[in-house]
Amino acid sequence: MLAATAVSQSAKDPLAGLVLGDVPEPESRPGWSTVRVVSSSLNMHDLWTLRGVGHPPERLPIVLGCDAAGIDENGDEVLVHPVIADSDAGLGDETLDPGRALLSEQHDGAFAEYLSVPTRNLIPKPAWLSFDEAACLPVAWGTAYRMLFTQARVTAGDRVLVQGAGGGVASAAIKLAVAAGAVVYATSRSEEKREQARSWGVRAAVPTGERLPERVDVVIETVGEATWSHSLKALRPGGTVVIAGATSGMNPPADLGRIFYLQQRVLGSTGCTRGELVSLLKLMDATGVRPVIDRTLPLSEIHQGFQLMIDGRLTGKLVVHPSGSDQSGASR
Repeated sequence: MLAATAVSQSAKDPLAGLVLGDVPEPESRPGWSTVRVVSSSLNMHDLWTLRGVGHPPERLPIVLGCDAAGIDENGDEVLVHPVIADSDAGLGDETLDPGRALLSEQHDGAFAEYLSVPTRNLIPKPAWLSFDEAACLPVAWGTAYRMLFTQARVTAGDRVLVQGAGGGVASAAIKLAVAAGAVVYATSRSEEKREQARSWGVRAAVPTGERLPERVDVVIETVGEATWSHSLKALRPGGTVVIAGATSGMNPPADLGRIFYLQQRVLGSTGCTRGELVSLLKLMDATGVRPVIDRTLPLSEIHQGFQLMIDGRLTGKLVVHPSGSDQSGASR
């Protein structure tokens, strides 16, 4: 089967290690299911793997791709929860299992025609959700859901700042927070992306680092060094910053004096549980909110997709069709 595989890693030239070619189809195993992948989507995690960040080289080669929606062995339409873990080992939360692995970390991922995952990780795809939309949800939208509603406990009327409007998690956080009745602010260096955020319902979208009209209750932070100082300054006393990434750098000045004096909370967040992904689907059904899809590409053009991500030219998600055929993502 055709697959996109990481065979080497380079911080300077990550795409040099991305190989498109034939690999063996996954073998059946007890407790696991094989899914024919209809749609997948690109995540920063895929790029980090190629750059050698958080992925040991001894785990190469490995098929990339964390997100998948497709058809299981019984002919049922499914989306795949990408956290492969034992919830008991995480005291009821599989994201806290020390041995957890995101799809494509220890097991071949979704940039392939077929995918094998534990049967527990399959979630029925609602008829109102297209394959392309479903493929956008598990990593980016699941991460945003956990950040907003599990970690920060956002409720209607809360003031929320989302840094870096345009990214997959950021765009999801904006749309989900607006749907939940929060007052949302967003930042971006790009006027085009700020205008896009305004169309999603934010109260204001400002250039990165610019002062907001008011301090916020919650900051959704995935950018890191470039926005960290602004995140803390924009936060009210007692407010919460939730971090699920640091694309611009991992080690900004901590500003501990501000944090303890203003009693601000800094929370980490990684992925989502299967239950949170199901709850996300219920929220989407109730509110009508849907993922932002920048474009779709066949798997044969995966290198182009990665380059668009590297260049920062995506707003929302890029969907990949592993079969190479014309998949509109419409429900079947």
